[in-house]
Amino acid sequence: MKFYVLTLFPDMINDGLSHSIIKRAQDEGIISIETIDIRDFAKNKHRHVDDYPYGGGAGMVMQAQPIYDAYMSIKPKLSENCPVIYMTPQGKTFKQEKARSLSELEDMVILCGHYEGVDERVIEEIVTDEISIGDFVLTGGELAAMTVIDAVARLIPGVLNKEESFMDESFSENLLEYPQYTRPAEFMGRKVPDILLSGHHKNIEKWRREQALERTKRKRPDLLDK
Repeated sequence: MKFYVLTLFPDMINDGLSHSIIKRAQDEGIISIETIDIRDFAKNKHRHVDDYPYGGGAGMVMQAQPIYDAYMSIKPKLSENCPVIYMTPQGKTFKQEKARSLSELEDMVILCGHYEGVDERVIEEIVTDEISIGDFVLTGGELAAMTVIDAVARLIPGVLNKEESFMDESFSENLLEYPQYTRPAEFMGRKVPDILLSGHHKNIEKWRREQALERTKRKRPDLLDK
């Protein structure tokens, strides 16, 4: 899968996604991440890509032309159904179901805004989806874009060592994940539940399911409504 990120800070994306599982997936050619510096498409010597908003108000707005030209520079490489996702607090909240559906695509483009946002006309022209990672505001879309890329990439076959690694994770069935333990068997007077030491896989599976249901009911009862 190919990820294309339109951004003012390509190093932020490249540095943030050059570690651990995502780095290994890139090294093995399972995914690729290409950053496109929007400033490279500015038509002024100072590489300015923002201006004052029409109608007044605080802050600056990213101009449509550099974003559009940055997108057009990669458009010939994109698949026919490649989505263009704008990271914005106004978008639909990003959830595991969306990550799963995006992981089935061939490629995707993510636009990272900054300042007070981007000119509405370029959103209307190229954006197909608006996604938010929560009801809060960041200084830019890069952190949100990295969150989406990480969540999507790990669902692509081959990115994780074992496909079952994500089968029982939180939100896989609208349930939170069951408690996890590792050695030692006792820590600070707290012992690993005996059932996990029993070796009885059917009983362990049943216990984990019960724990997932109990934990979801206690921490995120809204998920059970689904």
